[in-house]
Amino acid sequence: MQGIESHTAFVKQTAAGLGFSHCGIAKAERLDEDARRLETWLLKEHHAGMAYMENHFDLRVDPTKLVPGAKSVITLLMNYFPSASQDAGSPKISKYAYGKDYHDVIREKLNQFLYLLREKTGNINGRGFVDSAPVLERAWATKTGLGWVGKNGNLINKQNGSFFFIATLITDLNLIADNPFVKDYCGTCTKCIDSCPTDAILPGKDIDANRCISYLTIELKDLMIPDEFSGKFNDWVFGCDICQDVCPWNRFSKPQEMPEFNPKEEILHFSFDEWNRIDEIKFREIFKNSPIKRSKFRGIKRNLQFLANDKSG
Repeated sequence: MQGIESHTAFVKQTAAGLGFSHCGIAKAERLDEDARRLETWLLKEHHAGMAYMENHFDLRVDPTKLVPGAKSVITLLMNYFPSASQDAGSPKISKYAYGKDYHDVIREKLNQFLYLLREKTGNINGRGFVDSAPVLERAWATKTGLGWVGKNGNLINKQNGSFFFIATLITDLNLIADNPFVKDYCGTCTKCIDSCPTDAILPGKDIDANRCISYLTIELKDLMIPDEFSGKFNDWVFGCDICQDVCPWNRFSKPQEMPEFNPKEEILHFSFDEWNRIDEIKFREIFKNSPIKRSKFRGIKRNLQFLANDKSG
């Protein structure tokens, strides 16, 4: 038991040392209830054009299929709430995209984490994931005691709100599990549902991606955004934070302290005219290490044109 206790303490210390805001541990087991929830969501086609969500279903719900012999799932939260705000009247960018691409930043930290764990415990088997593999991060975050899933589908931490990146480390190292988070503190509040301009948030924590501004501005690959959303984008050109901005629990959000996530000046200060003037070469230069490159130049231009049509109409 002493070895397990020592290893568990080392995991928590290492997480804090690498800049993670919270760390929780759960026993690696199949997520039967979440499997049913995911299957229902997919059958409703609420994943819109994200066909990849249909792939590797068994891997998503069973960590032992991702890491053979897995015993523990470590969930890590990293704060991205910015200390600075965009200029009023600028095309709006989701806060998670203000700085460097979190995939690159956190993936490097997960590699460091595994290296340090192996130095401490020996040749363990493990894999780290950050929003790029078939892992149900929010389900594991709840099981590891880090928060609950709100009506807007985001993980909410009682102390610090929801502006977090979630990373997962699955390992065959035996660790002491934390108690799962069992209470839902959203209560009767419906601010996120009431504030969503496109009615993407449905009862039962069901998010219809077909109607979500984040999906429509980032994941949608069509040349045009459907006309039914005209006048409803509220100047969002990449992602959307409305449901998080109105959440009462985010009054506890604290500015992040990672230099990599400090906002790009262009994101804070570019006006509509400046966004419209940049060409593809300049776009790639400015946003080469940014999540914004996911939409590609043509996607951002499409979104800007959609917003321009709203203003002219």
